[in-house]
Amino acid sequence: MEVILLERINKLGQMGETVKVRDGYARNFLLPQGKALRANAANKTRFETERATLEARNLERKSEAQKVAEALEGKSFIVVRSAGETGQLYGSVAARDVVEILAAEGFNIGRNQVELNTPIKTIGLHKVELQLHAEVEIHVELNVARSAEEAERQAKGESLTSADAIYGVDEDALRPEDFFDPEADGVDEDEA
Repeated sequence: MEVILLERINKLGQMGETVKVRDGYARNFLLPQGKALRANAANKTRFETERATLEARNLERKSEAQKVAEALEGKSFIVVRSAGETGQLYGSVAARDVVEILAAEGFNIGRNQVELNTPIKTIGLHKVELQLHAEVEIHVELNVARSAEEAERQAKGESLTSADAIYGVDEDALRPEDFFDPEADGVDEDEA
């Protein structure tokens, strides 16, 4: 199906272009969302008469997105989650979690604006892309840690996936004698 784009769409085209897309993509996404019109003579004339209004609205949305992008530029957000000693999260951090974290800080971002293909499943510093507008994208940093204290240490560049980092214990210095009594013969005295 051929459609006229009413706004810029990544990997498809610019506003005003007539492009050929799959029927389902047009019927299920582009047309209901108001991002395109069917390419016919009536809609082409309609687009030309409304072009100035559409361009002004697009420019306004872009400027709003740039203001939000400037406010988010260089920001890092701390996410506290339960995790095992290896740094594997017991849950994950998904796009909806990113939206909630940003909302708690006063940023109104939609879930569809978060470009997170796979959920975050390990502690550490993670870059997340936000697509605020078709022409405005920004990266924010999520500091996923077990506690706020660990997040601070992690932000300084420390790795928190070893026992030394978690508990302050040097794994290499540990010996079996520290845990077991070498004098014990394996039989409990109460049982004998």
